Amino acid sequence: MSSITIRNLDPAIKERLRVRAAEHGHSMEAEVRRILQASLQQPERPPGRNLYERIHARFGPLGGVELELPPREPGREPPRFD
Repeated sequence: MSSITIRNLDPAIKERLRVRAAEHGHSMEAEVRRILQASLQQPERPPGRNLYERIHARFGPLGGVELELPPREPGREPPRFD
């Protein structure tokens, strides 16, 4: 078995863990083990959709809009530094 050390744990969190362990009749170490096992045994959620996919899913059913694009004009002459 491996072990881990958790540093800089907020004292309030440690106290809540101590109380929770006592409520369940476990040591703090056993309670942390239970918490980790329970949280990691849950199936992982599929990755969230990116912003484009969420916008498309929301507004796609409304239909698209055809925009008339103006013709491109030639660019201006670049400045000269003679």
